[in-house]
Amino acid sequence: MKRLSAETNGSAPLLAATAQNVPGQDHALARARAFSEPLLMGQTLDTGENIFAHADAVAAILCDIGGSEAMQAASYLVYVCDYLNKPQEVIAKAFGENFAALAMETTKLVQVQRQARLNQVAGARAATPIPMAQTAAVQTENVRKMLLAFSRDLRVVMLRLASRLQTLRFFAARKLPMPADLAREALQVFAPLANRLGIREIKWEMEDLSFRFLEPETYRQVARLLDEKRSEREAQVELLRSRLEAELKEQGIAATLQGRPKHIYSIVKKMRGKSLGFDQVYDLRALRIIVASIPDCYAALSWVHSQFAPVTQEFDDYIAKPKANGYQSLHTIVRDSAGRPIEIQIRTQAMHEHAELGVAAHWAYKEAGTKGYSGVSAGGAYDAKIAVLRQLLAWERDLSDVPGQTVLDDRIYVLTPDAAIVELPQGATAIDFAYSVHTNLGHRCRGARLDGVMMPLNTPLKNGQTVEVTVAKEGGPSRDWLNPELAYLASHRAKAKVRAWFNALAMNETVAKGREAVEKLLQRLGKTAVKLDDLAEQLGFKSADDLFEVVGKDEFSLRNIETVLRPPEPAAADDDHLQLKKPRSAPGGGKGGLLVVGVDSLMTQLARCCKPAPPDAICGFVTRGKGVSVHRIDCSNLREMVSKNGERVIEVEWGQTKASDSAVYPVDVAIEAADRQGLLRDISEVFTKEKMNVIGVQTQSIKGTAWMTFTVEVADAARMQKVLAIVAELKGVRSARRR
Repeated sequence: MKRLSAETNGSAPLLAATAQNVPGQDHALARARAFSEPLLMGQTLDTGENIFAHADAVAAILCDIGGSEAMQAASYLVYVCDYLNKPQEVIAKAFGENFAALAMETTKLVQVQRQARLNQVAGARAATPIPMAQTAAVQTENVRKMLLAFSRDLRVVMLRLASRLQTLRFFAARKLPMPADLAREALQVFAPLANRLGIREIKWEMEDLSFRFLEPETYRQVARLLDEKRSEREAQVELLRSRLEAELKEQGIAATLQGRPKHIYSIVKKMRGKSLGFDQVYDLRALRIIVASIPDCYAALSWVHSQFAPVTQEFDDYIAKPKANGYQSLHTIVRDSAGRPIEIQIRTQAMHEHAELGVAAHWAYKEAGTKGYSGVSAGGAYDAKIAVLRQLLAWERDLSDVPGQTVLDDRIYVLTPDAAIVELPQGATAIDFAYSVHTNLGHRCRGARLDGVMMPLNTPLKNGQTVEVTVAKEGGPSRDWLNPELAYLASHRAKAKVRAWFNALAMNETVAKGREAVEKLLQRLGKTAVKLDDLAEQLGFKSADDLFEVVGKDEFSLRNIETVLRPPEPAAADDDHLQLKKPRSAPGGGKGGLLVVGVDSLMTQLARCCKPAPPDAICGFVTRGKGVSVHRIDCSNLREMVSKNGERVIEVEWGQTKASDSAVYPVDVAIEAADRQGLLRDISEVFTKEKMNVIGVQTQSIKGTAWMTFTVEVADAARMQKVLAIVAELKGVRSARRR
């Protein structure tokens, strides 16, 4: 392989020949061809094509579609990069920085695509896996977007399109089988890209040629069907065209009529997309009517419908209601006297130019919306930028002396070591890349190589770079990654993953704290054999970790657990009123508890049946040998005892409580609710938040209804009503009252 540098004698004559006008573009095509000929002659591409002949053909294709002389010149300079030691320096010196940048960008894109194809052919398993979301369709779409975002100049994309078309022509002319990966890339990537750019000639030819190589039998079958009646069909279309043109003129409508060629791939795609037979493809016979004004469009439509039988369900008015991309035209299907369908499009000259070359190029009709067949659609923001690119295509002749404009600048496209394309936001780093591939890869990311060079993790990535990350065997992200000033992360996905990791870490610490507290309680109670998941379920939690979490956050009292594990002793069978436990500060005498009017130092106890507490209205009943039992006035047991032994009733009242006293009284609360997971927990949390200690719980559930009795210690029974109102607001609670 012959290599030259700026200093070698081999390139000196060429440099000398162009030294008089290095920065200019005069005669750029002839100079570029002369410059490249000694380097490229006799060299071949990996497809078997002679490189110099390939470059000649690419330049001719670009000329046919209106590419400038400067773009045609670049067709040669792209290929000399592989045969120069310092290509950018040499080309810049001979032709200027603009040409050098264009050649280098295009060369790098060629290398990236070649690497991706080799990977697909080899079927190698990726060392860095492709994200699950990156289906084949997504990956293909990313290749398309990368072609545009990769370079700073639309001309790079144009050069690649022309090059691939020439490769297709090369294999077709020699009747050689084309490698499936090249044909598939042409069909799935380059042809839709040409469509999006409005270059219909390249799009149609690419589709037909690549389809011919991928499905030769189907191609031949459809071609045979077309050829059988081609002359008849073309004669019919020409007869109809001349007739309509003359009759529209008689109606005062100046119109230009064109026959619309039908391509084999578009026929097959329509047949498959709509499950049609060949005879059901309406637009095998098609005409386009171009008129001067919008009123003329509708006048022409009216006249066409008066002369032929319209297929009403196939009519679309894209003038009154343009497509999202601005496309405007009238579409109708009519049948002639023999019943044969004919597709007719009617538009103004401005609409026609817009549809053929402008923002609303034919790609939107074929690839987007409900009538699309290819299964590919693009987002609105991306589509808007494609529209800008179409304008750049029209301005390309003016770009000879100006570097290309930056487009798609909010996204970048980088590659895994196996040439899988990953889409990232502008400013993304290797850590963003790692998280986009796999969350665990992001957590363990510790270093990165960009195009083989070790770089800091917060280095912004560039389009087309190959990114390879090094990872630790275990570990997690650094908190520094969330510091915006350090610029480690740009993508929302990566930031969310890092925050989630630290949230989970904090949660694990909380759960561990709660587990330790519960296990210590079980050891103290001698209940270490209790199954933690069963205990959690008994308390209304889905799992033991859910219980540990609320305990670790101090949102659930350990006393609730203790109550469940050591329930209160059952009440006695008779009506004697035994205390469940003494108040923490025993009521009585001058201590501010209970006073028996007219009797000093008489023993008193709170009745278990009604559990009175200040400021309840109360009444005393003298028991045999157990002092005075104090009941609430509304206690049903008290009423029964008074009816039998009214003489034993004695007046009692609550004593004055000192501020320093902390007397509490047990009261019973009855709750009825629809049974559900977590009900017990939710009610217990209300009492905990209200600083009321639950010392007893009894529950029973029958046919979806839960009856629950809580024994709660209170200092003031009046406050209990407010707490019960809160409990009554809980989901499923039907009633909450004191017993």
